[in-house]
Amino acid sequence: MTEDIIDDGGSTPPPPSHSVACLAWRSGEVSASVRSVPEESAIAFTFNGTTHAVMMATPADLEDFAVGFALTEGLIEAPAEITSLEIVSMPLGIELRTWLLEGRAKTYAARRRSMAGPTGCGLCGIESLEEAARPAPVVSNASRFNSEAIVEAMASLSAGQKLNRETRAVHAAGFWVPARGLICVREDVGRQNALDKLIGALARGGEAAAHGIVLLTSRVSIELIQKAARLGAPVIAAVSVPTAAGVRLAEVCGITLVAIARGRDFEVFTHHQRIIDRAQHHVA
Repeated sequence: MTEDIIDDGGSTPPPPSHSVACLAWRSGEVSASVRSVPEESAIAFTFNGTTHAVMMATPADLEDFAVGFALTEGLIEAPAEITSLEIVSMPLGIELRTWLLEGRAKTYAARRRSMAGPTGCGLCGIESLEEAARPAPVVSNASRFNSEAIVEAMASLSAGQKLNRETRAVHAAGFWVPARGLICVREDVGRQNALDKLIGALARGGEAAAHGIVLLTSRVSIELIQKAARLGAPVIAAVSVPTAAGVRLAEVCGITLVAIARGRDFEVFTHHQRIIDRAQHHVA
């Protein structure tokens, strides 16, 4: 951002979790208890005074969320195209008020004028079914990772999941680099939101994704592949199963998709050449 202006509008967002009372039934006995649960707030994204999308999300790492969302929606190519960002808390939710450079603002205004109206596609900021399946950038770098890197990367993720250890109810997206380890983790009740936050954090920190692995605690659906491709990540590793559409898009855009990564076991669905065994790694 050319000007990193963060203004909370005179109030602060709610905390990311709350303690709530409950009755706990265990082994046939009931007792009063307290459970930590994640917060879920309405987050409105506005660009140059126009509301673009509203979604439910965890009210944490909101600067990263705003930048990552703008990047993955194709509204900007770099954080420097944002001139200011305001975080404004209101009784009904939070507004992330983003202001774009003049050239980007004109492009965004033209895009808004072309929108025919709201649709039921289930993805934010899209105008048609064709836009829901829009092509993703091709990731063509030749980075390779030995099989132990996948195991080590996934094992490291839990250490960064502070909110999930507290609530057991949120997703995480992390970024792992050989010789450096886990360098960033973001959490949210929404898996797409967690990845947007991660992408925003990496972009704001000037971190290139070309030689690392994106880690996910969810299934891998098409929108997560689209976002990772915008980031330029060569490998995604996830704990759950990918969707068929996610596999197809990963194949097309050159991403190595590793899934069902649990303990020492995992499955590689696309672009297998990037994952090699330890012996091959030493020869290379």
